[in-house]
Amino acid sequence: MNTVPERPDAGVSDAGVSDAGAPAVVAGLRERGLTVATAESLTGGLVCAALTSVPGASTVVRGGVVAYASEVKASVVGVDAGVLAREGAVSAAVAGELATRVRAVMGCDVGVSTTGVAGPDPADGQPPGTVFIGACGPWGILVEELSLTGNREQIRAATVRAALTLLTTALQNLRDADGAVRSRDWQTTENASAPAGSNTGTAKRGDCRRARRRRVRRWRSSGFPMARVCGRCR
Repeated sequence: MNTVPERPDAGVSDAGVSDAGAPAVVAGLRERGLTVATAESLTGGLVCAALTSVPGASTVVRGGVVAYASEVKASVVGVDAGVLAREGAVSAAVAGELATRVRAVMGCDVGVSTTGVAGPDPADGQPPGTVFIGACGPWGILVEELSLTGNREQIRAATVRAALTLLTTALQNLRDADGAVRSRDWQTTENASAPAGSNTGTAKRGDCRRARRRRVRRWRSSGFPMARVCGRCR
């Protein structure tokens, strides 16, 4: 379990949430000609708010869905009701479904999702601080599980930062070995998954301390790898 640190040097949105990673995400999306939308549960739209706080974000941000209730996850975003019943709303499978299906709902290239328990009480059989974030795009489907401590506001803020970090890492990894930016032609080609056991992230040791990934698993129904923890912090 990790304690959410104070971030006095980070940018803060009107909602009081650090949006320091949002400019990098918006720039990366613009550079690659991609658009993004969010499907958020415990963060209640804070990821979308962080992205839209960046000047010029309208060129890449399509919008967001706050899918707080399970029935909204199913009826609005299109999460499979069987997955919700079997795995629960706070799960890797649902985070992956949210990130995947919001792309069709919003007509965008990249979907990002959050689902979890901000506290103070347990929910869906999970303790407070259990969070799953997802990102679906040219890289396939990435899901990370976070184990956070702190009060409700701190957990939600840390989730936003982690989601922005996941998007930044995924966008950086779209570069070819020679550094060239890949085009949107990925939509007509087969998405390749990373080799098992490889690290898809580029997080620094300090970043991992701030948001430690508790488990690394494969989302079996997708065939795509979950994001990995940096080797030094596993």
